[in-house]
Amino acid sequence: MADTEDITEDITEVDPGLDAEAEGSTPAPEHDPETLARRDAALRHVRKLGDPVLRATAVPVDRFDDSLRREIERMGELMHDSLGIGLAATQIGILHRVLVYRTDAEHDITALVNPVLEWESDEREIAEEGCLSLPGVHIEVERPARVRVSALDAEGKEVLVEAEELEARVIQHEIDHLNGVLILDRVSRSVRKEAMREMREAQQGDGQREASVA
Repeated sequence: MADTEDITEDITEVDPGLDAEAEGSTPAPEHDPETLARRDAALRHVRKLGDPVLRATAVPVDRFDDSLRREIERMGELMHDSLGIGLAATQIGILHRVLVYRTDAEHDITALVNPVLEWESDEREIAEEGCLSLPGVHIEVERPARVRVSALDAEGKEVLVEAEELEARVIQHEIDHLNGVLILDRVSRSVRKEAMREMREAQQGDGQREASVA
């Protein structure tokens, strides 16, 4: 994990008001204008690097009511529209231990409330990750290849998830968010510096596109 002073130094070099995602992917050329417009609208609700809430630790949920179900539904919609495959409540400014994800477009969105990482494999895998809160950033992160997570669903019923490969990675990424941890914290200083440079370039590209449209 990176030194706190290093992270602070890097954050000061970036405009915290922009974004993109990591468990998801950069929109491919085949996406139509309407899809891209929905993505841009959804991303405006996602907190970006520099927002203090991304460094906060979410608190456990103790009320399973219509309000929570609406919150989960909204998170699922924002994740879908932003073309991501995972989203944590803290990323939209809500300090609840709630995450949603979907790694297969044919499956329903899964919501985990108060997730607890009970077990992780000794085997590690390295794969590229991005993040909706870190526009333009895609870096290789090492994580356990398999995990077992206990949680509650939207109704407060106990669930147990045994995940591997992409699903395991997404769940771990989102639990990190609930603990105030970003993928930048899991790489070396040199890799982080390069990621910040890519983020600045992505932001500049977004600014140029907006200017050309205006």
